[in-house]
Amino acid sequence: MSEKSTSRGLFGRLKQGLAKTRTRFTDGLADLVFGEKVVDLETLDDLEELLLTADVGVEATQQIIVDLHDRLGRSQLDDGQAVYKALHEKMTAMLAPCEVPLQLPDAAPAVILMVGVNGAGKTTTIGKLSQRFLKEGNSVLLAAGDTFRAAASEQLQAWGERTGVPVIAQQPGADPAAVIFDALQAAQSRNIDVVLADTSGRLHTQGGLMDELKKINRVIGKFDESAPHEVLLVVDAGNGQNALSQARAFGEAVGVTGLVVTKLDGTAKGGIVFAIAAQIGLPIKFIGVGEGVEDLRPFSSADYVDALLTK
Repeated sequence: MSEKSTSRGLFGRLKQGLAKTRTRFTDGLADLVFGEKVVDLETLDDLEELLLTADVGVEATQQIIVDLHDRLGRSQLDDGQAVYKALHEKMTAMLAPCEVPLQLPDAAPAVILMVGVNGAGKTTTIGKLSQRFLKEGNSVLLAAGDTFRAAASEQLQAWGERTGVPVIAQQPGADPAAVIFDALQAAQSRNIDVVLADTSGRLHTQGGLMDELKKINRVIGKFDESAPHEVLLVVDAGNGQNALSQARAFGEAVGVTGLVVTKLDGTAKGGIVFAIAAQIGLPIKFIGVGEGVEDLRPFSSADYVDALLTK
């Protein structure tokens, strides 16, 4: 398969994954914009309502509408096609600063700490990331730091068996910081390139459990003062605006370096990435748009807007 065909195939998966958001937003946009021979303030009011229903958020929506209003005032918007083009440009520009690819450090092992609330898809994301790293030629080790939920360790070990990746785990209830420290020592002795460390899901409002995360962070730092090299917060797109509260709380606790936005295929709230860009500004390292390994993909602002706005 050619590189161009592969690219088209990946875009098709992204477009399909955003189908629920696109159906709500783009169908309404088409009815609103492409039927308008003359664009006026009433058109922009209707567009504002449409953006809010897609969970773009108040702040991001205001940024978009102000930009379009200014263009309308300068007579740059004279028909629906001009509105569509301007909307595409503004939305892409808003997301562009969040497009920061994950880069592994030169020194091994690279330590990636995975955090998030229960049910966000954290353990599954770890499994998919491990396959991605393997395909890129890296050796990988998984640390079963979710010692609270027995099924989490079993799920992680199932991914290990599936991919041939070693998993360091202990009995349920073990100290998660100790498990992860053991994993780091094992990775160092085996010359492993990447360690993906799972942690227990916790609500961002649970102070004691957030303190536990801080301890894990400190212990990792004792192993390597430059680690963890990435702290990835996994958020479920279906949680909408609550993802912003999660990002703020986890960021304060452990210095989140990037987000993984999962389950975009199961929600019409795909506009949440614009709210993240406008209010949080954290890099979006990966997005999940389906069950397959290929459906966890690096975030591209241009591809995301294209997939969202293309019928």
